Amino acid sequence: MILLDALQYALAHADEWLGALEQHLLLVAVALTIGIGVCVPLGALTARSRAASLSAINAANGLRVIPSLAILFLALPYFGLSFTAAALALTLLALPPILINTDAAFRGIAPAIQEAARGMGMNSRQILWRVEFPLALPVILAGIRIATVEVIASATLAAFIGAGGLGIYITRGFALYDNAILLVGAISVALLALSAEIILGALERLTRAPR
Repeated sequence: MILLDALQYALAHADEWLGALEQHLLLVAVALTIGIGVCVPLGALTARSRAASLSAINAANGLRVIPSLAILFLALPYFGLSFTAAALALTLLALPPILINTDAAFRGIAPAIQEAARGMGMNSRQILWRVEFPLALPVILAGIRIATVEVIASATLAAFIGAGGLGIYITRGFALYDNAILLVGAISVALLALSAEIILGALERLTRAPR
């Protein structure tokens, strides 16, 4: 049975698999950290200006139409076969859903809520952190969840430029015409993406719960 063969291969190469998983998670973490660090503050700013919002959203949507593999190969002349090239491509993939959701989250807050907070004597900083951000958080988390699943799946492409990750089993499986090896990578990535979806989905629902 092919699934049993895949399991046996993974167990026989457990150290290699753990190293590939670690590299895969590192790529995902770098991309998401940069994406969140850039897009959450940017989305909070663009939400205050319709012109800025349209510009940012159009730019983000423009990034979404560029295939990740194309970005990888465009980065090669500048960064070579490296971790940096893969991380750059994955970061560009993570930006749009986080920015779009953050912008929508802050724009969706009713002005009456902000006025009520000002009436209570809060300044702009207090309104942002104590009123707006908690209200926007569930939608922001939804964007982060989407970005996380997309980045986990696309990180398999890093193997095509020698940057490691669980994609090495997919490329190796293709090269050796061995579906069992290919499944080691495919199933690992699928389980990783599913775990991220479940965990972040639960966190998102938790933040939506009435306080």
